[in-house]
Amino acid sequence: MYQVNGMKDLVSNSVCEANPAPDHDVAIIGFGPTGATLANLLTLRGLKVVVFERDKDVFQLPRAVHFDGECMRVFQAAGIAQMLLPNLFVGPGMKFVNARGELMIDWSRPGGIGPQGWCASYKFHQPDLERALRAQLSARGGADVRLRHEVFALDERDDHVRIRFEDTAQCRLDCTTARYVVGCDGARSTVRRFIGTELADLKSHERWVVVDVLLEGERADLGDYSIQYCDPARPTTYTRGPHNRRRWEIMVMPGDDERRVGTAEWIWERLARWITPEHAQLERSAIYTFHSVIAQGWRRGRLLIAGDAAHQTPPFMGQGMAAGIRDASNLAWKLADVIEGALPETLLDTYESEREPHVRTFIETAVQLGGVIQATDSDAVAARDRAMTAAIREFRTPEPRLGPGWHAGAAGGDIGPQPVFEDGTRLDDAVGYRFALVVDEALAQRAHDALANTPQRERVAIVPAMQEPLRTWLAQAGARAVLLRPDRYVGGVAHDASELDALLERAGVACAQQRREAAAA
Repeated sequence: MYQVNGMKDLVSNSVCEANPAPDHDVAIIGFGPTGATLANLLTLRGLKVVVFERDKDVFQLPRAVHFDGECMRVFQAAGIAQMLLPNLFVGPGMKFVNARGELMIDWSRPGGIGPQGWCASYKFHQPDLERALRAQLSARGGADVRLRHEVFALDERDDHVRIRFEDTAQCRLDCTTARYVVGCDGARSTVRRFIGTELADLKSHERWVVVDVLLEGERADLGDYSIQYCDPARPTTYTRGPHNRRRWEIMVMPGDDERRVGTAEWIWERLARWITPEHAQLERSAIYTFHSVIAQGWRRGRLLIAGDAAHQTPPFMGQGMAAGIRDASNLAWKLADVIEGALPETLLDTYESEREPHVRTFIETAVQLGGVIQATDSDAVAARDRAMTAAIREFRTPEPRLGPGWHAGAAGGDIGPQPVFEDGTRLDDAVGYRFALVVDEALAQRAHDALANTPQRERVAIVPAMQEPLRTWLAQAGARAVLLRPDRYVGGVAHDASELDALLERAGVACAQQRREAAAA
């Protein structure tokens, strides 16, 4: 018997089992950026969502500080991009320097609008992002958000999951049901434990002190570039945030006094090279172990995991939170299509198969960069410096394709571009959160006819390639039509009318010819 404060508060199994249908389509455990993004995308599709979060409010201090243009495109779909812009800083990139200040790696990021319709790199304040996601979710409706609620048991059934939880504000136990449960509940994920998956170790675990400060005035001398100080005596990272926010990450060294590490005195000693207490106030400091792990199994039946529950990366590429946002974007439309019956449940098997190789590329690259930054052996450092200063390396952000899954053809699994047209509009705003078929003008009428009078006609937005960026993209793809999935990855291409029909059928749309054949049969 489970008791709270000595009082019986046991929930009988019959309470949840009395309902013939699940109470919710999807239950999300964890209301950080990944969970809040997933909830927004699911409610865009009209699903009934419940969210459980242990804390009573947004965590008010910064954690993640960077996301990229692809993430901004997801936030655009969720409806918060314009809300975020005033409090973002466009990052120019990162430079790696050795102990003598010599440049070794130049990772410059273009400052203008890129292929995703947004800039390549944004610096942000995480509480601002979380508040925007929560406000948008509240305004849209469709989600039952339960703060100060902790899930402690998940019981899978044939057509739903029974979720048992504690309302910690009321010291009360209760339960509900959902068709699927997604754990966005962090590195110590409860849902991952119920799935029973293990973590694959990519062998990078180092302790760092993360320090966030608020500058008292302008400090242009600190610079806008992030700097990796690859000094074997004390590897350190500097990064600029929006407005007066700055962050330093300081590696804990073997000889450090554990009693002093992370104290204000210790921190100011480490930061004296750049700032003093007269220049800034400490907002937050925390000691982290930067892990590199990937879960081996992101789904079991009706239970799934996303974000830090599925993978953790060192911060050297600024891709930790971004990976969780990509998870939410990949998973949301698949859950919606499966729940609505548009596509088979096997579609959910493509979530891990597509995302795992993609996120692995970023984690392995971050580990490699960490090897450059965290090198302390004198011989290895000397060899590194000789090689890298003799020929400065220009680093470019990886652009991996998805792993095997719901896509086909030479372009399948690539992220599709988002042109910004002459009138300032963006492609995604024109098509909404659904499939989009970019098609040449000659085949556009065929596509319209194929969708005419079908119950599924709203599933796919037809975009005739009348504007130059779209014509150019089709030419580069060597196709007459390209199907973009709701997460804006390429699902497939078509070169003629028959391939076009097959592409639409694959997206869950019965074309006119197929309907005539079915009627004749």
